[in-house]
Amino acid sequence: MKKALITGATGQDGSYLIELLLDKGYEVHGVVRRASSSNTSRIDHLYQDPHINGVNFHLHYGDLADGNAIRKLIYKIQPDEIYNLGAQSDVEISFKIPEYTLDVTGVGTLRLLEAIREFEVQTGKKVKFYQASSSEMFGNSPAPQHEKTAFNPRSPYGAAKVLAHDITKNYREAYGLFAVSGILFNHESPRRGENFVTRKITRGVARIKAGLDKKLYLGNLDAKRDWGYAPEYMEAAWLMLQQPEPDDYVIGTGESRSVKEFVGEAFKHAGMPDWQNYAEVNDPRYLRPSEVHYLQADPRKAKEKFGWTAKTKWNDLVKIMVDHDLKEYGII
Repeated sequence: MKKALITGATGQDGSYLIELLLDKGYEVHGVVRRASSSNTSRIDHLYQDPHINGVNFHLHYGDLADGNAIRKLIYKIQPDEIYNLGAQSDVEISFKIPEYTLDVTGVGTLRLLEAIREFEVQTGKKVKFYQASSSEMFGNSPAPQHEKTAFNPRSPYGAAKVLAHDITKNYREAYGLFAVSGILFNHESPRRGENFVTRKITRGVARIKAGLDKKLYLGNLDAKRDWGYAPEYMEAAWLMLQQPEPDDYVIGTGESRSVKEFVGEAFKHAGMPDWQNYAEVNDPRYLRPSEVHYLQADPRKAKEKFGWTAKTKWNDLVKIMVDHDLKEYGII
């Protein structure tokens, strides 16, 4: 039975990756940060009583800001695969807490890699490492973006991800680690956090439909993104670690749509096609100091190397998310 260690286990991606690995027969260990209130809602359905024999899903307290704790977990669990999904992942918030974002999202990856390097030297056991890189690293580099496109980050979050991406490549080349980076473009689902624009839109549509709100307040609607379905992207992450040699891959649909199009499709699906009646745009509270205008993936390498392609189209993704939130508010 393979063992996997996942940072960011309580997030959207972590929850789908845990499901995937458990289905494949892994023993899965998730890292969660200590908080005064529970933040495990996305994985509560996967919980297994540790007192029962044969349990193959475990949670451990840890933090990417604490290298010693991470090192201890690696020695204790001795995983075959490590998936680094943990980060301060909100682009807008990264402008407000840049130092924390760089420390956890960027330097936190270095702490993991150094712990893996030391573990391999001490034990002789090899560990495969997956780094969750981001399309935000490309910033305003010309679209479509592929593995050789220059990075031009436009936020502390993007800059932190570039640091993490580059140090992953460095440890692969310098120390022979099986370390890969998945450069994932925007991937969404009903489990997306409510502070991310896609979920903010679909939840706002549901609340307006339910009569709880009258308006949805948004920032820049002209930004274009390549949106895909999160569970499929976690399958791509797993496939990267099953390849004979480590490498970096862009993961996306190859199709880009504006936030305005996403808003229009969401309201239309909920039976409110005149979305302009319900949305207030260019709210200064949601405008960033610097914006990424156009992201579109060129995922041909992933298709050629291990046959991965996105299956869910952006408009179907919108419907999945809107239907979930309508159901949450008792509309359907």
